[in-house]
Amino acid sequence: MKARTILHLDLDAFFCAVEELFDPTLPGKAFAVGGRPESRGVVASCSYPARVFGIRSAMPMSRALHLCPELQVIPPRFQEYSRQSQLVMDRLNQLSPLVEQVSIDEAFIDISDLNTSGVDIARALQMGINQELHLPCSIGVASNKLVAKIANDVGKASAKGKIPPNAITIVPIGEEQEFLKRLPVERLWGVGPKTAQRLASIGILTIGDLTQVPEKELVRIFGKNGYYISVHARGIDDSPVITSHEMKSISQETTFAVDINDPEELHRAIRSLAETVGKRLRKHQLVGSTVKIKLRWSNFTTITRQSKLTAPTDLDNEITLIALTLFNKTWTHGKPVRLIGVGVSGLDSSFQQLSLWNQDSLSKNNKDRQLQIALDALRDRYGDTAVQRASKISPEHRH
Repeated sequence: MKARTILHLDLDAFFCAVEELFDPTLPGKAFAVGGRPESRGVVASCSYPARVFGIRSAMPMSRALHLCPELQVIPPRFQEYSRQSQLVMDRLNQLSPLVEQVSIDEAFIDISDLNTSGVDIARALQMGINQELHLPCSIGVASNKLVAKIANDVGKASAKGKIPPNAITIVPIGEEQEFLKRLPVERLWGVGPKTAQRLASIGILTIGDLTQVPEKELVRIFGKNGYYISVHARGIDDSPVITSHEMKSISQETTFAVDINDPEELHRAIRSLAETVGKRLRKHQLVGSTVKIKLRWSNFTTITRQSKLTAPTDLDNEITLIALTLFNKTWTHGKPVRLIGVGVSGLDSSFQQLSLWNQDSLSKNNKDRQLQIALDALRDRYGDTAVQRASKISPEHRH
């Protein structure tokens, strides 16, 4: 069997790199993309000069400004990030039909069938993205997804300093285990903090240490995950590059600038989130059979509640009704809420199954959906506030 060649591409500090396309004064400066500190914003991405101060993604922006008071905070422009990401992904798809996009700035590419070495392809790909799209990127090359990803992570981490790593890291076929053996066990898929802590308690700190433990022993300790840990420690990964992902759920959430305990304001937030979820369902021509809510209290405790529907839906009012019911059953009056979310899961594209055995209900669903689609079109053209339900408008703004 012909050996595989897999590339793992990661756009370096992607959001920041896109911002630098629009502001030529930013390169070399410590800046972060994210929310304002007074609104409990977090760092979505930070420049490499900012990382010198210890700033990292997902860090509270207030903490980032404490570490670097001169830090420039830039609000995100996600639409532009999505557009730039698509340009990169289009380039990858021109290279190979086997592209698995993992996130907005990361993808695997199977180039096994190309009659060019992985090294040459990686260099040409990186050069094209650098020079034509003006974005830095790092690439790992190996015989499988696991090692390619780890190789890229290692290459990026070894490039210290104030400029993007723009690294290319190659692991030749047959040298996977040798490459992995000195790395900490946390690098492996399936080894989280708790598993790493348990491995450390029995003297296993590196991936090389793992290879010295019999597979049966790892299975005894960790169950099925022990098998995968043992296999991965030897640099073996047969998982294919998956060219599409089935969407499992659609959700939307919001974190309040200050904790909210007003029921009307919380209800308005739920209605707004439900409408966003409904619109996204209709955009993807999906219906869902389970509605769920997510609540985070002021002490950061987070809970979820869900309810299964009698028939799948994509209608805002049905999603809203169930979400409000779940909320009212869960929330204690006056209790401050930090975050609230609404989601729909159990997705299906079978519109015709909606109330299939009840023609009156089916007719009503079709009418409601036509109304929703018309409202979607109006909002797309004139903005989300162009048409609103009266229940979403705060009392002081009603006339």
